[in-house]
Amino acid sequence: MKYNPNEIEAKWQKYWLENKTFAAENNSEKPKYYVLDMFPYPSGAGLHVGHPLGYIASDIYARFKRHKGFNVLHPQGYDSFGLPAEQYAIQTGQHPDKTTKENIARYRQQLDKIGFSFDWDREVRTSNA
Repeated sequence: MKYNPNEIEAKWQKYWLENKTFAAENNSEKPKYYVLDMFPYPSGAGLHVGHPLGYIASDIYARFKRHKGFNVLHPQGYDSFGLPAEQYAIQTGQHPDKTTKENIARYRQQLDKIGFSFDWDREVRTSNA
């Protein structure tokens, strides 16, 4: 049997999403723990290596706390309001609403492929995009 990473990773990413594996419970007797990363600016065509580099340690810690019995809230979001998003829109000649929505969708896809344990039910955006 040959290992096919694209097939295996897609299978488990789908499972995690459908089963809300990383969602914090609203009413839980478990002790609460909050892990928050800096939100990326959706002001480019995709994430760069520095984004996941910064998220690796916090993701490891969130997983560790879950395994220790904590109800971990580990949301992700996008700092999508402000100059970086506006500058990207100007550079590409498109409306900021359009570029922000497209970039957020791309970033989310990239973050999912990496396999971080974010609670996507609590996604944060600093704009209406």
